[in-house]
Amino acid sequence: MKMIYQVNDRPKFGQMLVFALQQLLAILAATIAVPAAVNSNDAVKAMIEAGGAPMSQSAALFGAGVGTIVYLLFTKFRSPVFLGSSFAFIGSMATAFAGAASSMLLGYLGLIIGAVFAGLVYVLIAIIVKLVGVKWVNKVMPPVVIGPTVAIIGLSLAGNAVGDAVGVAKNANGAFDMTLESSLKLICAIVTLLVVTLCSVYGKKMTKLIPFVIGIAAGYVVAAVLTVIGQNTGIEAMQIIDFSKFQSMQWYPDFTFVEAFKGIDKINGSYLITIAVAYVPVAFVVFAEHIADHKNLSSIIEKDLLEDPGLDRTLLGDGVGSMVGAFFGGCPNTTYGESVGCVAITGNASVVTILTTAIMAIVASFVAPFVTLLATIPSCVMGGVCISLYGFIAVSGLKMLQKVDLDKNNNLFVASVILIAGIGGMALQFGKVTVTSIATALILGIIFNVILAKGKNTDGEEDIQDDVQ
Repeated sequence: MKMIYQVNDRPKFGQMLVFALQQLLAILAATIAVPAAVNSNDAVKAMIEAGGAPMSQSAALFGAGVGTIVYLLFTKFRSPVFLGSSFAFIGSMATAFAGAASSMLLGYLGLIIGAVFAGLVYVLIAIIVKLVGVKWVNKVMPPVVIGPTVAIIGLSLAGNAVGDAVGVAKNANGAFDMTLESSLKLICAIVTLLVVTLCSVYGKKMTKLIPFVIGIAAGYVVAAVLTVIGQNTGIEAMQIIDFSKFQSMQWYPDFTFVEAFKGIDKINGSYLITIAVAYVPVAFVVFAEHIADHKNLSSIIEKDLLEDPGLDRTLLGDGVGSMVGAFFGGCPNTTYGESVGCVAITGNASVVTILTTAIMAIVASFVAPFVTLLATIPSCVMGGVCISLYGFIAVSGLKMLQKVDLDKNNNLFVASVILIAGIGGMALQFGKVTVTSIATALILGIIFNVILAKGKNTDGEEDIQDDVQ
């Protein structure tokens, strides 16, 4: 993929602000969705109803910005990707609150401790990588393994994008009921997707670089017009945008650490063990996805990030960035596929843009009207954007397979196992630990690749002839 701006390029200041806004829009929905998901957990809801402070979406945005800056510092500003709130740790975060014996303060402290445990896993792996190098990664995860894995990162999110675009759940027949509400939401999604596509394909200069900003703006305008008409006519199905959010907007972030350390007197050994068990195994799972994301980004910018700045540095940046992000917002961070997809589609790999995005996220977390405006972007509009974002992630993974000889049975079976396990959603639960479908598929792919590494035949004929002889 041809980059218009390479990693070390510095766009003009005005343009850079727009590029950064585009990155922020790409990662925003997922970043603020994590604290919202934790707040909806039964144990957390009970604490909130009893007077506890819910997790702050603004603080999560602040933590993501600071965590990204930490990542950029560790990677010497050579890896252009934004770090946002990690979905993989939602269960772990809920466990931190559930094990806090109805103490919201102890629960917040558990979030920080858990992130430290997870971050230390990354630090430990980074030290090992520093000592033994990264050649083993390419041997264990060659293109036949990493290509399909990257593809399923995008494909596994396809259902989310389509579901957001339509805005309703599927019926018993596995189809979407096209009511007036779902039809209008789908129209907004298609308008957004179409504008993004047209800008990317036919756009000139600046238009081609900011297709998401233009696409989201177009979708938002259509949704706003429908909402105004619906409010004036009393048709609820047309009221797509929830403008009431401006009435209850949070004027400043509730930082996690402010509340957390008030509960330090309630901590005990059994709670620490509970937190460790909830966070540490998940960190190993996310490590696999960390490699897949950086392999994907490497293929897009045509530079091996595992060699320069090095896997040890990306791991340290991710791990320490998660600790810092959780310290401020409670959410461990991880590299975002949405950010990688944005780089791929726009051709803008400028790391200065990522830095500007991080600073913008930090500043925006204190500007309540701006954060609320972004929060009012309807899911159907973001669904239209994500169809293209997740699709690009999937396609970039499939492009890695172009250099793989799929006429060889060993390669064919390895790729097949990964794709089916990933798309089939083979997520595995072991007690409180969930191994995501992506991680499961990658682990299976590695195992099958090792077992079948000696299978050099293309159709099995050599093996048959050997048996006959």
